[in-house]
Amino acid sequence: MSSGRRSRELTADAGEPADEADPCVRLGPMIRELRKRRRLTLAELAERTGLSVGHLSQVERGISTPTIRQLHNIAGAMGVTIGWFFHGGEAAAEADGGIVVRADRRRRMAMGDAGIVDELLVPHLNGALELLSCTLEPGSSSGTEPYTHEGEEAGLVLSGRMELIVDDRSYILGTGDSFAFKSMRPHRYRNCGTVPLTVIWAITPPSY
Repeated sequence: MSSGRRSRELTADAGEPADEADPCVRLGPMIRELRKRRRLTLAELAERTGLSVGHLSQVERGISTPTIRQLHNIAGAMGVTIGWFFHGGEAAAEADGGIVVRADRRRRMAMGDAGIVDELLVPHLNGALELLSCTLEPGSSSGTEPYTHEGEEAGLVLSGRMELIVDDRSYILGTGDSFAFKSMRPHRYRNCGTVPLTVIWAITPPSY
């Protein structure tokens, strides 16, 4: 079974309708909506991101899933962070005074066939700190190309095995291991184990 199929089935088990359960169905239209709101054509967005018109079109139609690096480029080209694409949880955050995030009401973003699910652990992204729970299926990764962004980040591996590559140096982390580095250093990561990898990730300022 592919990691993307597992991701869709896990979401579907939560009781969402089938079309809403497919994260690609949700992410693509959100990108298209923001592009149109910015009054950009696909060609203009392609020029800003360095991605092809064809690939962007497939992403918007839910046929293809962007890598973390590509999503960073898409978001940055339209003046937002990746956090803009997180789904749900706003009403719950308001109900708890903008302080508490209930486990069953987290804002989440699932990246389809990439096998990655990110959940926001803070009520909003208006502060100086962003906290995420990131789950990667075996073999899943942020992409084959490293990426950079402003700020600093740190993380703790809750379960599984992670390969973290910073400045072309590879580090293998297991349960209980942690890390920290400046985000302008080229980095990427992957689940190098045989079970799901779960990482608690802190980023400041919010730029993910």
